[in-house]
Parts: sequence; C-alpha cells; structure tokens
Amino acid sequence: MVFWEGYVSDEVMGIFAPIVIYWLYAGFYQLLPPLDEYRLHTRKEEEEKNLVPLSKVVKGVLLQQLVQAVVAHALFLLTSPADETGITIQPSIPIQIMQIIIGMFVMDTWQYFAHRYMHQNKFLYRHVHSQHHKLVVTYAIGALYNHPIEGLLLDTVGGAIAFLVSGMTARTSAIFFCFAVVKTVDDHCGLWLPGNIFHIFFQNNTAYHDVHHQLPGTKYNYSQPFFSIWDKILGTHMPYTLVKRPEGGLEARLVKD
Repeated sequence: MVFWEGYVSDEVMGIFAPIVIYWLYAGFYQLLPPLDEYRLHTRKEEEEKNLVPLSKVVKGVLLQQLVQAVVAHALFLLTSPADETGITIQPSIPIQIMQIIIGMFVMDTWQYFAHRYMHQNKFLYRHVHSQHHKLVVTYAIGALYNHPIEGLLLDTVGGAIAFLVSGMTARTSAIFFCFAVVKTVDDHCGLWLPGNIFHIFFQNNTAYHDVHHQLPGTKYNYSQPFFSIWDKILGTHMPYTLVKRPEGGLEARLVKD
C-alpha cells in the first residue's frame, strides 16, 4: 500500500505528482539564500548571460507540463491493466525496481541521441533547442524550460517510451517520474552543495550539465538525466575539475583530454 491509496487514483498521482514535485523542489532552491560559496556561477553572471526573464521561463515550463499531463492521461487510458474488478495488480517490489532501472536506461538513451541531434542539426538547434540554452547559467526553475517542440520530442515522448518499454503501472510511473523530475531540477540548480546525494551517486550531475551549457562544452556532455554512459561510449564526454574561484564560489573547469 502507498500513502495516497484510498485518496486519489494512481493515474491521478502519475499525472500530477511530478508537476507538484517539480515546483516544490525548484521552489526550494529558489527560496534559498544566495549561498555564493557553493554557486557554479556568480549572480552577476546569471543576470548578464541569461537571455530570458524568469516570468517567461515559468510560462514555458507550465506549457510543457500541460502537454505532459495530457500525454500521461492518454497513456494511462490506453494501457490500464485493471482486471474485471477495476483493480490493478501491482508487480512485486523487485520487479518495480527493475522496471524503474529499465526506464532510466531507456530515457537516457532516447534523450542522449535526440539531444545530440538537436545540437548537430543547425536548423533544429537555431529554431528549437537554442531556447533551452538561453539559460547559459542554469537555475532550478528553468530545468524544463524548452521550446514546445523540444519539450514534446525530448522529454514527453522520451518519458512515454520509457513507460511503455519498462511496463510500469501508473503507480510505479508516479515514483519514477517524480524521481526523474527531482534529478533534472537538481542538475540545473547551479549549486554544488555539500552532501548532495546526486553528486555522490551520479557522475551526471549539476557540474556535469553545467559544462554542457557553457560555450566550450556545448558539443559534449549530452547525457541526461541519469547516467553518462553514452557520452563515454561515443566520445562526447568532457571531463572537468571543480576549482574555487578567487571571488568565491566554484567553477567547473574543463579538462581537455
């Protein structure tokens, strides 16, 4: 039994929980004090380099989440495995864990190749993917700020494929997509906080993705949101080292092979 059982359906949780978690977790970062000693970029850089205001970022994220909610609703309607009593039989915990791991690898594979192609195709980069890179200095609320076409193809379709291939139920997908949302927000938060569990267990983390958003790193570190496997296999991995800036804070400095 899960904590929401008896209150709302698994399908409703699968649709709305990732959205709520996004704004709670991103809002948490937004409300933090400046924490200049842990920032990968100064606040001055954020103000000068970013090419889009926060209000437009918020509207863009809400639009993408609306599309994701519609697609999720359609998927649940088409794939509901409920029996004649209307009850969905949930897989065992080990099977659900395996489904989540499969979903992580499927999503990573889809997003790596789609993301890389959006950089290599000049038309798609100029007219679609460049919108995400208007946030040169990333911050948490902007994690899902994309062109609507990119949001659909990269995130929404990628998530749908991960859901279908892994065979998750709506309940398992709620857990999976909430985790994916938290990881994505963390990767864009722009802070290297001590003890951050994602920095400990994932090489693909805040600094890793920050490298990709900087001009010398835009052709590297395409992998998102979980692992760095495809970058390493296909030669697009850009190593970096974290160094302290004289004026305070940290810098993910590229290390050329």
